Amino acid sequence: MKTRTALSLLLVAGLAACANQPMRAPFSQDMLPTTVKVPAGHTVAMETAAAGDITYQCRAKKDMAGQFEWVFVGPDAGLKDRSGKVVGRYYGPPATWESTDGSKVTATQVAVAPNGDANIPLQLVKANPAMGMGAMQGVTYIQRVATMGGTAPKAMCAQGNDGAKQIVQYQADYIFWKAM
Repeated sequence: MKTRTALSLLLVAGLAACANQPMRAPFSQDMLPTTVKVPAGHTVAMETAAAGDITYQCRAKKDMAGQFEWVFVGPDAGLKDRSGKVVGRYYGPPATWESTDGSKVTATQVAVAPNGDANIPLQLVKANPAMGMGAMQGVTYIQRVATMGGTAPKAMCAQGNDGAKQIVQYQADYIFWKAM
């Protein structure tokens, strides 16, 4: 009897804790710029939060003798679902989203939209066919939203540090869509 009462109390406490957690609304693209909205006929398949690094390299500007700029080299970020569980990784080049189940997808940029001066832009990419069976199978579009950080370094980029690399941190949500 004591064991049953203890289990009942644990169950009630667990349910109470769940009841106190705010319900998260499904992702809505209503507030996004039109350029980065996924076309009608698609539904959200997975929402992830990424935190990681973007590498930039100081390079000479093309066709501009004596001028240099920080150039995007590639990302390296972990992907977590809304409960905080690691579900994959984002890396490149080429831009690749890989699930912990081994499936992965690359994509081609469709559009970007600014998100302030200190944040990398919002982005919409069209997915290529997935490699491997799993979570990435059937993904048609990926949106990068809620970006924080990740812009090119503010440090000087000139002939004296040509080829130098710098890593900056960023955060973003990646929303994966599939055709309905």
